[in-house]
Amino acid sequence: MSVTALRAPAPSRLRLGLRAVLVAAVLVLAAFPLLNTLPEAHPLHVSDFLVSVTGKWICYAILALSLDLAWGYAGILSLGHGAFFALGGYAMGMHLMRLIGPRGVYGHPVLPDFMVFLGYRELPWYWLGFDNFAFAMLMVLAVPGLLAFLLGWLCFRSRITGVYLSIITQAMTYALMLAFFRNDMGFGGNNGFTDFKELLGMPLNTSFARGALFYASLISLVGCYLLCRWIAGTKYGRVLTAIRDAENRVRFLGYSVTQHKLFAFVLSAMMAGWAGALYVPQVGIINPGEFSPGNSIEAVVWVAVGGRGTLVGAILGAFSVNGLKTWLTSAAPDLWLFVLGGLFVLVTLFLPRGLIGLFQGRAK
Repeated sequence: MSVTALRAPAPSRLRLGLRAVLVAAVLVLAAFPLLNTLPEAHPLHVSDFLVSVTGKWICYAILALSLDLAWGYAGILSLGHGAFFALGGYAMGMHLMRLIGPRGVYGHPVLPDFMVFLGYRELPWYWLGFDNFAFAMLMVLAVPGLLAFLLGWLCFRSRITGVYLSIITQAMTYALMLAFFRNDMGFGGNNGFTDFKELLGMPLNTSFARGALFYASLISLVGCYLLCRWIAGTKYGRVLTAIRDAENRVRFLGYSVTQHKLFAFVLSAMMAGWAGALYVPQVGIINPGEFSPGNSIEAVVWVAVGGRGTLVGAILGAFSVNGLKTWLTSAAPDLWLFVLGGLFVLVTLFLPRGLIGLFQGRAK
């Protein structure tokens, strides 16, 4: 038998190579907060800005991963995942706002500053319980998940797919943005929530807090990737892929397309909400601008650029596009939207499998 015959097939070598690169990237990222503690004159010192912006990109990568589960595997092109991200962020923001100032007098909850300014006499009922971290984290997952369940159940049982579903999800996002801009909603109006002080007794304006949130985001990204990878390898994942490619045939075979798509959509929404909850304490603000339909469209571009239906590609796309955005918005801010649109067109025409497709092509 020749040496060539003993070699692993190209796709297997590619998967092993991608896994090795992924592990190396995680280890490099994990070193960032540690390198941040080095003196600024040290050649390996990582600045506070780089730690903060990389923490944001990790949250975006979780959002891209959640969208890839829905779009890349179930064929659900959602233009509303930014809304799930923002809802998770608002749930975390509500908890952080409840931690500002005294906890209460004679058992009565203290109103956040913006409510005092707007003339609120008492805390709205939907704010109750957010002073408890466990309850707030439950809402981070439950609120986006419940919204996705209601929207998905109505759409999937009515067999609404394709561009019509995309329009509905985008309309949902726009409606939520308009609603959260209203002062009488009780979410801070156009100013949103900001000036956070602490989380779990940890002051947020310290290097320790920045590092802790960075590691929490990185661990969450790895956990979400492993969860999605496990789902993709199960029978359920194979059915999802079949639904993406030939939905009517899967339905005729007796599978419940509605239930399969609904589970994937709800899970992806909960992952997006979790990403938003990690994002807010790192950036220090959450406002209705996070509901902007443009944010959801950007997430679709991340997945398309990296490689739809690959998981690793979604992460790669989130980091690469946001890295380009960070550089270009400082060098030539007026050009970013044109570059983003052109990037999507170029990928659609010349790289339908995204950046991951470049490696696959070389491996063949």
